[in-house]
Parts: sequence; structure tokens; C-alpha cells
Amino acid sequence: MAKKMLFLFVLLLSLTGMLKAQVTTAGMSGKVMADEESVIGATVVAVHEPSGTSYGTVTNVDGRFSLQGMRSGGPYKVTVSYIGYQTAIYTGIQLQLGETYSLNVTLHEASELLGEITITASKSKFSAEKTGATTNISSEQLTTLPSINRSISDFTRISPYASGNSFGGRDGRSNTFTVDGANLNNNFGLSSGLPGGGNPISLDAIDEVQVVIAPYDVRQANFIGAGINAITKSGTNAYRGSAYMYFNNEVMRGNKIGDTDFGARAEESKTVYGATFGGPIIKDKLFFFANVEYEKSPQQVITWRAAKEGETPNNSTISRTTEADLAEFSQILKGKYGYNTGSFTDFPADVTNLKLLGRIDWNINQGNKLSVRYNFTNNKTWEAPNGSSGNTGYRLAYNRVSAYSMSYANSCYSLQNIVNSATAELNSRFSSNISNQLLFTYSDMKDERGTNSSPFPFIDIMAGYYENGNQILEPYMTAGYELFTYNNLVKNTVMTIVDNFTYYLGAHKLTAGISYERQKAGNSYMRNGTGYYRYSSFEDFKNGAAPESFALAYGYNGNTKPSADVKFGQLGVYLQDEWNIRDNFKLTAGIRMDNLSFLNDIMRNQAIYDLDFNGIHIDTGAWPDSKLQFSPRVGFTWDVFNDKTLKVRGGSGFFTGRIPLVFFTNMPTNSGMIQNLVSITTRYKDGVVTSRDPRLELLKGNMITDVNQMISTLGLPTFISPEEGVLPSSVVGIDPDFKMPQVWKTSLALDYQLPVSFPLTVTLEGMFSKDINAVRQYNYNVQAPDKDTWSRFNGPDDRYIYPENFLQHTNISNANVLTNTSKGWGWTGNITVMAEPAKNVNIMAAYTHTESKEISGMPGSDANSAWTNVPSINGPNSSGLMRSQYVTPNRVVASINWRVHLNKKTSSNFSLFYSGYSSSGYSFMYSNDMNGDGVTNDLIYIPKTKDEIKFTSAEDADAFWKFVNQDPYLKKHKGEYAEAYSARAPWVHRFDFRWSRDFFVKIGKTKNTLQLSLDILNIGNLLNSKWGVTKRSIPLIEYCFKLYINDKACFGNFNVKAENLEEAYDIAYTTLASKLSGILPDIDIPYYVEAIKEEGYPRYRVLSYNSEKDEKECFITSDHTEARVKYNELDGESDTISLFIQTSHEAGWSVLKHRLSNRVKF
Repeated sequence: MAKKMLFLFVLLLSLTGMLKAQVTTAGMSGKVMADEESVIGATVVAVHEPSGTSYGTVTNVDGRFSLQGMRSGGPYKVTVSYIGYQTAIYTGIQLQLGETYSLNVTLHEASELLGEITITASKSKFSAEKTGATTNISSEQLTTLPSINRSISDFTRISPYASGNSFGGRDGRSNTFTVDGANLNNNFGLSSGLPGGGNPISLDAIDEVQVVIAPYDVRQANFIGAGINAITKSGTNAYRGSAYMYFNNEVMRGNKIGDTDFGARAEESKTVYGATFGGPIIKDKLFFFANVEYEKSPQQVITWRAAKEGETPNNSTISRTTEADLAEFSQILKGKYGYNTGSFTDFPADVTNLKLLGRIDWNINQGNKLSVRYNFTNNKTWEAPNGSSGNTGYRLAYNRVSAYSMSYANSCYSLQNIVNSATAELNSRFSSNISNQLLFTYSDMKDERGTNSSPFPFIDIMAGYYENGNQILEPYMTAGYELFTYNNLVKNTVMTIVDNFTYYLGAHKLTAGISYERQKAGNSYMRNGTGYYRYSSFEDFKNGAAPESFALAYGYNGNTKPSADVKFGQLGVYLQDEWNIRDNFKLTAGIRMDNLSFLNDIMRNQAIYDLDFNGIHIDTGAWPDSKLQFSPRVGFTWDVFNDKTLKVRGGSGFFTGRIPLVFFTNMPTNSGMIQNLVSITTRYKDGVVTSRDPRLELLKGNMITDVNQMISTLGLPTFISPEEGVLPSSVVGIDPDFKMPQVWKTSLALDYQLPVSFPLTVTLEGMFSKDINAVRQYNYNVQAPDKDTWSRFNGPDDRYIYPENFLQHTNISNANVLTNTSKGWGWTGNITVMAEPAKNVNIMAAYTHTESKEISGMPGSDANSAWTNVPSINGPNSSGLMRSQYVTPNRVVASINWRVHLNKKTSSNFSLFYSGYSSSGYSFMYSNDMNGDGVTNDLIYIPKTKDEIKFTSAEDADAFWKFVNQDPYLKKHKGEYAEAYSARAPWVHRFDFRWSRDFFVKIGKTKNTLQLSLDILNIGNLLNSKWGVTKRSIPLIEYCFKLYINDKACFGNFNVKAENLEEAYDIAYTTLASKLSGILPDIDIPYYVEAIKEEGYPRYRVLSYNSEKDEKECFITSDHTEARVKYNELDGESDTISLFIQTSHEAGWSVLKHRLSNRVKF
């Protein structure tokens, strides 16, 4: 009765609850024969030997059996028995995550001498019945491959389709990552990195990883790039534990590239401590597994300190701000306002990461298996106060912590990444032909800023006045709650419930599934959320003068912590049939239907809605309509000779994915209906006041520290309705007919096991994809080119010239709308060779060619940047198909692993991983706005001949043509427009190495293993500093020179652009020789040039911009290493980032280097 009730309960859920059914288990199927006939009613029992977990069934009328919901890994012992026949026992079977192991059995009549026969399972790579492109990464590979970051991406690179976080030429944000079926993806999509600081779960807690590109199983969904499924370890019947520590520091990294040595290394280190423990609570019945890991990296966020009495400031460590002023400022804030500034000598800095995981597995009975898992991750880093940003009329000339200014510990802020995740999974078998999987998951992921400060206004004290009374526009001291930190939060909560009901009917395995996912994402960002005051001088502050500027952000309609939210539910229903047409041919066909509905209301801005774009209106108060999307799929696998030596497999089907949720929250964020940002300023020209907001006088005397009192004092509005909306400068909308991205994938593969004396397999696989619903931004405010009225350039480059009135509405700059396009395609070809030429020696090598064309790669995380950063000829709205920015056209990977058993007490393992690829694609574009559309991403026309385009001088023409002929891409495409991202950087050849040594020690009955390991990434560069180096284009640097004639300096200076100083001297002398020969043709007068060197030069400037946060950063230093560190630090957090150099005060800022990717724009 209980069994029937449980079945009815699960069946009821299957009719009420849909997906993200990512795989968490494995399976086994096959056919039992005897005397060349099918055996009906044979008993099949598979036992997971480490845990004693048992799975059993009987064969059906066709002699077939199927076991689902099994633990991956092994080894398994499978017993097949039938009255009157010898019992067949198969040992050493290993199951792969997400795959069904094929086991066909032939029974023989029993004899008096032999009642059973034991067979060691075949180690064929093709025992699993996969159809599409799949890579499984075993627990052994997770422990033997080189890794220093201990991240999933260090291992998913084994997939021949991988390129960093990108797979098959798709944006890394189009992947999905699950752990035990729970969504641990970066769904919000500010970057393609995973939550929890990039590693949401400890590597030592993971048992197996599967990467699927085109699985024709309709249970897998919500990705168009790759599905990455990981499962965690479980306890077994043996108590097993481990304790580990990993360490590296600045001595353990390279510091030289070619002939360039980066000098003294800054102190840095990272230490990881961890432990695992698992075992039985009740043998064969109940098991546990636990993991804890802690990582710490000591950091120095603040490198400057205040000047002591009588101490002279310098350009390296000592600021001009005095300890006396900082102490006095802190005391005033404490005594008058009760605010604690924190120390000005001791700052929080360390990077920490804590990971916890616990798992319980319960074999309720032979028919029901339950597993429950919870994990927690907290990653925390500290940062100095924002450098110079603000929205009060001008940027500060220098950073708030620098040679010119200082701050306090409580004005620093933390970046905290927190992950909470839980899963519960029940696998049931109700009879020999009915089974069920019920899965519940919950994930909560937060990225938030924190601080040790109590809520308090952020205060900038400026450097005072010049003798003439003009304002010195430089910072001097800063205190308070960091201006970008209050209510700065990205939060994502995902809940799923999935039920897969399977019925075995003869040669058919029918699966019916239903799942429901509910997801919420919120983006909170309040610049100046606690209030911002800027005073002209410390004396003004102490005397209660009115501030020089004031700013405040606050929520409308009583919302103290406003957020741009998106909530949606996705219901999916699917049906699939796996049909064994013949013993060696299986066909899988299925269809899934997904319906996504938005669940939260947002407020319309009527002022935006009233804009007319040729009869179309943008409604910022409505989400897209609910859409039903169909994903039919069919796949097959054919064991040609029925002996697993040659398999042909493939399929075709639709895959529906997701876009980063930030592109949804862009709309309410930019609608102006969530919060109000007030800026009350004083404006200057050359330090002289040109205007001053009279409301500043309301803030004389003691500072107002309560936000509500600030609002009432200034008479600011607190409520808003749709009719009160104000037109923003830039509009963001979503097409009401918008659909989630969908792609059609088709693949065909051949797996062949060569007839040699050792295991040697070759796989050939090809895949083609066609976009059904790709995603792009379209600017409604830009008129489409009119061939009858718009002008064109004359000559071979005949692109349109935008007229002055190309905007539909001149009171806004953009009206970017998220919409779809069906344009886009790609293909991939792969060959993979795997071999085991000797015992414990495993070799793999793979070559993959990928091509992918798209309209837009949706660069960045902001609607405007996703539109403007699309390289084009006639403007982003008219961009045609171009190479995807995520493509790595050619990639080679290879690995060799050798385990050496030295004796019974010790063994060693050597692992080498190679990857060769072109590191990046880049585009040739004009540096200015060629066509007048307001966007400086215009692709160049490559002249067919030297004289096809006119230059201002013959020297420029010669230099350009020389450049064209030396560049492989330009030389090959003369007479064409350059295609975006089609020029490639040189190949990188990189080798990573891992060595480990195991020492076996037996204490009593317990076997202990001590392992020492050494991981070296890019070991080739250790041997030769020119190997393994990523090469990127380096724009020219502007150097300033002074000319000396007869040892006398000439008036004025001149600038030269070159890649380095040595080349700059060559160019300077060549240029002067030509010019001076015309001035002094017959007189031998000595002359020379000298690069101007001044104290504090060269200077380096790092500029970055995060468009989603509207946050700018400007960092200036005279130390090259410090600039490089800051550049790398900001690189992953910014939409745009630039590194400039100024060689002297006479020279302008010139680009020093940049990453050649879509996110970088100058």
C-alpha cells in the first residue's frame, strides 16, 4: 500500500510541477540472451561496491533491462541470473555521469562443474550510449590534471569545444552550470565567471563533471553554449577522510617575458586549507560526506600613509595629508556626530574564501534512494574607497587615496560573493518497468558590497584655495560610508522542482517530464545612498560653511532599498522515446515545450511611452509577453559491428537558452521610476566659480546625517507615478515579442577503436548550428539609411554618411531595445585521439576548428554598450553577419598522464597538459567616427591597391601600405571591408605540469596516504621566457623630444610615436635628417635629440568604466608594475578599460596597451 501511495504521489507531482533537468545520475541498460533467444524474467542486480547500494530489475518480454538513477562512478558488480543457466557476474564496471552504460549478456546452460562465471568489464571508451558532443571528466582526472586556481574551468578545458568559459564559439554567459542539478550559474551575467568568486564549490567535493554541447536528451535545457553538470562526492561503507593544504606566493610565479624583467616582485601569497570526511552512518543504508575549505590571501589595499609631523611627502608612499589633520577630522566626526571613521593607519585587506558542504545519501529500500546536499560559499575581498568618481560636476583630479589625499579604514569597502545551495533527489523504482526521479533544488547567490562603517554621509574635503582665491580642485581627505557601497547588491534566487517519469515498454523507454523553475534577480545600486558632501577646505568644514557640492540617491514611494528586479517562472513539459530498433541501433526522439512568464510588475514611465518611433512605442512598464517555445530533438547511436569497436552517432534538434538577466533589469534601472538621484553643485572654469546652486545654503551649519531629513530640508519629491516620469537621456526597452535565444544544432560523429594491441580510439565529430532566435540590441532612435536621400562616400568605400538629423528624437541620445534576429550560424569539426600504450599511461590529443557568425555578441552588460560596441560599416543597427567575438578558430589540446608504482609504499603521478591556440581576435577600425553615426567602431576599408585611397602625404601612404602587406589578414583581404574579430593574434603554446607523490602508511587496519604535489602552469615559460607568451597588438606610445643644435636647446619640443623608446629615437633622427637638410643644407652643424625625462614621468593612467554601475575609476601612478597590477585587477570588473602613458608633461596621454576584446574601447 505504501508503495502504491508513493507512486501516486510522484505521479501527481509529475502532472503539476517543470525544468532545468540537468543530469545528476547514470544508468545501465542491455539485453539478456540465451540459446540465441531473448531471456524473459532474468534477474539483474547491480551493486555499487564502495557503498553496497543495490539496483535491481528483471528483463522484459524482449529480454531487455534498464536501470536508472544510479550513482556514477564505481566499480559496479552486476549479477545476471536465470534458472537453469550459469550466473554471469560482471565486475569493474564504471558508470559515467549522464550516460547509460550498455551491457549485453549471453547466458550459458548450467553445469555441475561451473555454476557461475565472472567477467571483467570491457574498458571500451564507447560503452556509453551517448549521441551528441559530450565530455566526461572523472574524479581521477580532477586529481591528476594541473590546476592552481582549483576552478572548474581548469578541467572543462579538456573539452575540445572549450575556449576559456566559451564553448563552440558562444558567449560564456550562454552556458549553464549545475551541481547535483542545482543552478549555480552566473545568471545575472555581469561577467562569464561563476558565482562565489569564480569557484562556488570546492574541487575536493566534486566527484565528476560532464560537459555537453549538443545532448539530444530533451531533459537537458537552458543553454545554447554548453551544459556543465557536476555531482558531489558521497559517503561509502568505508570511513575516508583527507586534509590538504595548497600554497603559492610571488616567488612561485614568473616575472620575465622575453628580455623584459618586471623587477622586484610585490609580496603576495595564497594558502588553501581543507578537509573531507565521509563514511557510513548505517552500513549499506545511510551515508554522509562533508567538506570544509578555507582560502586566505594577504593583501595590501592601501599603500599610502599620512605624513608625520615634519615629514616630506613623496611620489611613492607618503601622502601630503598629515596625520594631525586626519586625527582632528576623525575626532570631530566622533564628537559631534558619533561616527567612527576607523583607523587611518590600519586598513582591512585580506582576501578570504570559505566553503562548506554536507551530503547525506539514504538507501531507503531497494526501490527508493534519497540524497540531500547543502553547500555554502563566502568569498570576500577588500578595496580602497572609489578613486575619483562622483556626479557633482567634475571628477577629482587625483584619487582619494594617493599622494594627494588619504582616507580611513571604515571608508574601505568589501566585495562579498555568497552562495547558498541545497538539493534533494529521490530516485524510485516501482516495478521492473516503472521508475521515477524527483528533484528539488534551491540556490541563492549574492554579490554585494559591504563595509565596517555605520550609515553616514560620505565626505570629501578638498585641498582649499590658491592665493588668488580660486578653488584647488584636488582631494585632501575623505571619510564616511563609501559613496558606491550602500545598497549595492546583485541577488539571484533560483528554485526548481523536476519530475522525470520513465516507463519501459518492450524495446522502448518512454520518459515524460515536467519541471518548474522560479527565478528572481535584483540589481540594487545607489550612488550616494547615505548622502554625499564635498567641502572646499578643511577650515570650511570645521566652520560650518555650506558644502561645495551635495548629492543623494533615494528610493521613491518609501522604498529605502530600491532595486531593479525581474521575476519569472518557466514551466516545461517534455516527452521522449528511446527506441532500441535493433540490438545495435538506438533511436532517441523527443520534444520539450518551455513557457516563460514574468511574475513581477514594473512602473511605466509615461514620458518614454509617449515617444513615437514610426508608430512604435516603448513601454518600460511591461515585460515581454509569455512565449511557448518548442524544442524537438532526435538522436541515434549505431554500434556498426555490435562489438563497440565502431560507433556512428549523431542527431539534430532545437536548444533553448537564456540571456544574462542584466539585460532585463537594464529596462527598469534606466526608466527613472525606481529611485531619484539629486546633484547640487558648484561649477568651475579654470578654478573660477561659474555657477553655484543656491540650495547649498540650506546645508550650512552642522551636517544633516539622516537621509529623510536631507529629503525634507531640500524639498525633494518622495513619490512618483507613471505620469510624473521624466524623460531620461537614454532609453532602454524590450521588444514585447522578445523570445529567449534558440539554436538548431545538428551533429554527426564516428567513434573507432583501432585493432591494435593496446586501447587506441579515434573520434571524428562535426556539428552545425543555425540561430533561430539570436539576441541583439536595436536603437529605435536611429533612422535607417535611406538610399534615395542619404549621401555616400565616393570611391570603393561607399558607406553611408549619416546626416545631422539622423536621430528620430533629439531630446534623447539612444532608445535601445532588446530584440531577436534569426541571422547567425556556426560549425565545428573535431578529431580526438585517446590511447593507453602502456599500463597506467594515458594519452589524449584533439584538434578543433570552429567558425561562428553572428549579428551581435551582446558585449558588456549594459544595453548601450551592447549596441555601440558592435563593429560595423553602416552603424550597429545595420551590422551584418560577422565572426563571433568568442570564436577560437583553431585549437589543439593534448595530455599525457603516467602513474608509476614504485613499490608497495609509494607511487608517483606525472601529468602534462598542452593547449595551443590563437589568443584573441581583433578588428581593424577607424579611430574616429567615420560615418557620423556617433559611434566610433567603424570597420575600415582595406584598399585594393596603394593608390586606391588618398593620404595626406606620401609618407603616410607608404607607411600604411607597408603595414597592410605585413599583416596576414589585411594582405589577404585587400579590396574588402575588414570583418570584425577576424584578424587573429599569434598562437600561444602552453604546457601545464603536475607532479604528485603518494606515500602509503598503514596504521593498524587503516591505510593512510600522504600526497605531495607540485603544479606548474606554463612550464615552458619557466624554461624559456619567450615561450607560452600571449602576444597582443601594442599601439604606439607618444614620446616627447627636445632638439639640441650646437649643444644649445632649441625652443619648443616635438613628439614622436613609436612602440618603444629605442624606435622613437630612430624615428626622431630620421625625421630630423630630412627636415634639417632643407634648412641647413651645406653647413655641418652638430645636432642631437634627447627624450625629455622629468621627475614623476613617465606616468601611467588606468581608466575603467562599469556601465551597469555607472562607475568610473581613474588611477594614476608613476610605477609601471603598480599600473599593471591595477589594470589586471579592474580588467574583469569593467566594461571598458584603458592603460595610458605620458612620457613627460609635454607629451599627451597615449595608449600603452589594451586587451583585444569587445569590452575594450578607446
